[in-house]
Amino acid sequence: MTTPSSPAPRLIAENRRARHDYFIEQRLEAGLALQGWEVKAMRAGRAQLAEAYVYVRDGEAFLIGAHLAPLPTVSTHQSADPVRTRKLLLHRHELDHLIGATERRGYTIVPLELYWKSGRAKLQIGLAKGKKQHDKRAADKERDWQRERARLLRRR
Repeated sequence: MTTPSSPAPRLIAENRRARHDYFIEQRLEAGLALQGWEVKAMRAGRAQLAEAYVYVRDGEAFLIGAHLAPLPTVSTHQSADPVRTRKLLLHRHELDHLIGATERRGYTIVPLELYWKSGRAKLQIGLAKGKKQHDKRAADKERDWQRERARLLRRR
């Protein structure tokens, strides 16, 4: 939550597909363990969360499949892997909650947004249940109806 003195978080990347494929029931904010070239790439807006997912292993959470395209001016002494596994920084009680939800209740952890908050990169993750095909169709139908209704009201 932002206070009046802190600037609003600046969005880097968004996973729109997650909202289409899942019912998001709870949201958490996590930090990311990043390398220097990854921070520069994120500042340049070269991040994608489309194929990314969160995996919990040995009591730690990892972001897998997020693509951070390296800048052409990345330092030459290290090789940049755009889709490397990145560790998520969460409190122990948050990790325990995520582990319990995924193992016992069948939830999935999906990355939703990547943004800057007070100069630090943050990842919003969601505890989600998968949508069935008929749920997706109903959501599409509702969205189309809202769009049509707004168009009709504007016409008056």
